[in-house]
Amino acid sequence: MTDNEKPKYRLLTGVDDQAFCKHVSAQLEDGYILYGSPSCTYNTDEKRVYVAQAIIRPELKP
Repeated sequence: MTDNEKPKYRLLTGVDDQAFCKHVSAQLEDGYILYGSPSCTYNTDEKRVYVAQAIIRPELKP
């Protein structure tokens, strides 16, 4: 995917585990930067923490 085809903003979500961390890391290696703080919530039925992290392309940095 070319830089022009990449979304300017993405919200990554998932279970707070190693796979999610690797996914965020891969997006950072692909040129995105973190935007804001991560958000977390706990699902009491599943006993799992879910996280969300916004990322943007660097040219959009405020």
